[in-house]
Amino acid sequence: MTKVIEEALTKLSQLPENQQEAIAYLILAEIEDEKKWAENFANSQDQLAQLADEAIAEFKQGKTRPLNF
Repeated sequence: MTKVIEEALTKLSQLPENQQEAIAYLILAEIEDEKKWAENFANSQDQLAQLADEAIAEFKQGKTRPLNF
């Protein structure tokens, strides 16, 4: 465990129990969201590569136009 985590847990342990619970749920939710994001991103690489190939092909065929921002 890192020193930062140890420090956070020490400070967390000094809070009232209801605040400890609330923060723990936030941390667990963040970890779960990060896990899902990583899985979704890893599973989408083939699809992203295919879309990129299609975009390059359309560009080479002159089927695109510049966006004037």
